[in-house]
Amino acid sequence: MRYKTVAISADIVEQTRKSLKSPQYGHPAYVKIATGYGPCRSCLQVFNEGKEERIMFTFDPFADKHTLPSPGPVFIHREPCIRYDEESFPESLRSLPLTLEGLRTDGLPVARLPVSSAELDETIDRIFAEPGVEYIHVRNSEAGCFIARLERLAETSESYPTFLDT
Repeated sequence: MRYKTVAISADIVEQTRKSLKSPQYGHPAYVKIATGYGPCRSCLQVFNEGKEERIMFTFDPFADKHTLPSPGPVFIHREPCIRYDEESFPESLRSLPLTLEGLRTDGLPVARLPVSSAELDETIDRIFAEPGVEYIHVRNSEAGCFIARLERLAETSESYPTFLDT
């Protein structure tokens, strides 16, 4: 299955760095030296704990999907970084404790599976094969927070009916 890993938008990252507020909610953002691995939701690299500054802010990964809001805390580097924009799963995330959520267009879950590095590619293919799955959210299994979204590439995307369509 061909897919793209989608980090949070460059616009959200830029607005957050400039205003030190959540662009979606106006909540204050907080800058601190990294005390955990993260990762950064823009470059999708883990933080250098004790050395790099990171910004924590409120982010709703469903805002562009027109579903029930699901805001939560996320981190980005304080300093500019290069946004991850690849047709692959980031190597930097493979060793982290991850859960993959297969979601319908309306944001309702179809599948939620914890995954190990060894099973990652196979699990992504399995979730995308489930009828109704539109995209996959990658979450941190320890904290539960959103990391990134996986989207099928247009040329491989198929439309599946859902039980609500009947």
